[in-house]
Amino acid sequence: MTSVTGVFNRDCRACPRLAAFLDEVQERYPDYYCRPVPPFGDSAARLLIVGLAPGMHGANRSGRPFTGDHAGIMLYEVLHQFGFASHPESVSADDPLTLENCRITNAVKCLPPDNKPVGAEVNTCNAFLANELATLEDGAVVIALGGIAHKAIVRALGLRQADYKFGHEALHDLGRIRMLDSYHCSRYNTNTGRLTRDMFESVFRTAKSLL
Repeated sequence: MTSVTGVFNRDCRACPRLAAFLDEVQERYPDYYCRPVPPFGDSAARLLIVGLAPGMHGANRSGRPFTGDHAGIMLYEVLHQFGFASHPESVSADDPLTLENCRITNAVKCLPPDNKPVGAEVNTCNAFLANELATLEDGAVVIALGGIAHKAIVRALGLRQADYKFGHEALHDLGRIRMLDSYHCSRYNTNTGRLTRDMFESVFRTAKSLL
């Protein structure tokens, strides 16, 4: 078992199912990144965005969270709109886009089959998230994209799940930091209208006002 320390380990293979799946995907797509995807953005950020996991043809291909897939389209456009990103589009890990006062990470750092990590995998990766949250300054804001990210953040801080219910635009006081919930900007949520552009902008408008 790989030691789960620090905020990221590019060589982590602590979850056998995920490690085996990455090996399988690498064989099919030899040019893909196919490793645990590192956080991206400002190391001193006061806004941390937590997604679920890398997408097959997005972050798992590019090596950068939300880069190259549908979920990243609206995210980076809105980040740019509110002054957190230098460009409105993230094309590849080596493009000129930078984030200011913002960092993006995932609850699970490796691509899961069918985009669905199991509970044990979320829990194994939780130590990385806990260590990353510990680097945030007091007063920082964390945006949880979806219920799994929300629960992972609560778990990483050692808090009781029953005290923090997920709800779009729900704001939670987690002690020295605050968590703001949003529906995930997945293709399913945006195509069905569960998450609209106006709803997503409202989340970031709130986050900016809190900062």
